[in-house]
Amino acid sequence: MIKLVFLDRDGVINKYPGDFEYVTKVEEFQILPNAKPALEKLTEAGFMLFVVSNQAGVAKGLYSQEDLNEIDQRMVFELGDKVRLSEILYCTHRPEENCSCRKPKTGLIDQVLDDLKKQGFTVDKANSYFIGDSMVDMETGQSAGLKTILVFSGREKPENQLNWDCIPDYKVDDLTSAAQIIIKS
Repeated sequence: MIKLVFLDRDGVINKYPGDFEYVTKVEEFQILPNAKPALEKLTEAGFMLFVVSNQAGVAKGLYSQEDLNEIDQRMVFELGDKVRLSEILYCTHRPEENCSCRKPKTGLIDQVLDDLKKQGFTVDKANSYFIGDSMVDMETGQSAGLKTILVFSGREKPENQLNWDCIPDYKVDDLTSAAQIIIKS
């Protein structure tokens, strides 16, 4: 049985660009200070890590697929050899395209689970997680049958809790605290 951690990118791994803003080029991409050590610990603990993110800026023409690929290369480089990202998956569609891969739909997670099943792996979903900075991320994780951890290092703020439609399993300040919860359980 393998354990997985799905992570949103902006606001979890790198600095949140702001509401309705995008990281459009490498120079704008800044790894959060706690991300690298937290992901190193999750990798060391044997979790498979998958980045799952909506990046509609590509379809909107705000940045190209090439720009997104360069940002990925920077992210992998900055995270270093001790962090193993199994895969980086994006939905680059506009919301109105109603695709199955755009969070809160679970298409990207389903793709990972199907691929792992084809490779002969059995996923321990009860001990797998989705870490995100938005309620869309929490809805995605819950719909996929994963435990959810909301980090307050990006979009969502604690003062909005009365307006939430779904309640995450855990609420923490950052990726370090999320990694500690996952490793302890």
